[in-house]
Amino acid sequence: MSKNNYTTLATLPIREKVERKGNLDYLSWANAWHMLKTIHPDAQRIVYESVQTDLNYFTDGTTAYVKVGIVVGGLEHIDYLPVMDYRNNSIPLEKVTSMDVNKSIQRSTAKAIAMHGLGLSLWTGEDVPQMTTVKSQPKTKASKITLEIADDNWVKVMKYMSANKNLGLAQIVKNLETKYKMNAKVKKELEKAM
Repeated sequence: MSKNNYTTLATLPIREKVERKGNLDYLSWANAWHMLKTIHPDAQRIVYESVQTDLNYFTDGTTAYVKVGIVVGGLEHIDYLPVMDYRNNSIPLEKVTSMDVNKSIQRSTAKAIAMHGLGLSLWTGEDVPQMTTVKSQPKTKASKITLEIADDNWVKVMKYMSANKNLGLAQIVKNLETKYKMNAKVKKELEKAM
């Protein structure tokens, strides 16, 4: 039986390497790359260039984005990341600098490595289905949505579970409970879906 690279990388202890910026935890691209290459010395990074411009970023005419692939054991995961400012807003194309592009490439490198498992836990919840807020409550106090089997949110939750099975049921339920109220019947259905 072949070794599961994802499981190996996902279970590496990263706590000591995690840094904090504002209220977000992150694994720097340098630490992620070092840890990846220590386990998989043949891993490769591909920074894609636009065929039209020969530049290491792409554009829709208004903003820019980078495309980075990480290859581990012959499997490539590609990340696309907008060129953003310090507030995570896209930078208008005419204001993009080489430093902005470089920072985006490094951030995209860390995200592509995470798709192989290393540090992915830091991104958990990023794509959990968004809840809607009840208008009668203050914006600072959002209520949880009651998750019902077979409603629109159920479909989103099933997609989330399918994409994140590697986290295990307990972690998936914990993540979902940040957005949803779930009764025992719903939790039992989630268990069946695993």
